[in-house]
Amino acid sequence: MRMKNSSVPVDTVLPHVMYQSVPEAIAWLSRVFGFREHYRYGEPGNESGAQIFAANACLMLKQAKGNASPVELGFCTQSLTIFIDDVEAHCERARATGATIIEEPHETVYGEFQYAALDLDGHHWLFSRHTRDLKPEDWGAVIAYC
Repeated sequence: MRMKNSSVPVDTVLPHVMYQSVPEAIAWLSRVFGFREHYRYGEPGNESGAQIFAANACLMLKQAKGNASPVELGFCTQSLTIFIDDVEAHCERARATGATIIEEPHETVYGEFQYAALDLDGHHWLFSRHTRDLKPEDWGAVIAYC
């Protein structure tokens, strides 16, 4: 039987996203994308990490500690998808408050309605909602296992 830990969600991937400044990232992600801070740790004013909620998802923010951010590298290092109900309103809020929108809201071949944005450190975010229930083979994917 699995032990419960109130600090870490269970049965999910918990991404750790690196930022040049954790406090700045918390403020920006909260203001622009509407994420909610759960906790932070490290010295006050120089926090080394935090946990935030993004809709129903949970993420860890970590201090980059000298590592380059995607904006400094000049390319994305990953893409994170967050599922939300009102993609259009979220996109407009993000646009109005400082996000770089790189894909306007659109429906994908695999049944999602989504938009893409870059954050303050150049991380790539997709905000999406399901529009159709499609089997992977319906849109051209090849099933590797059952």
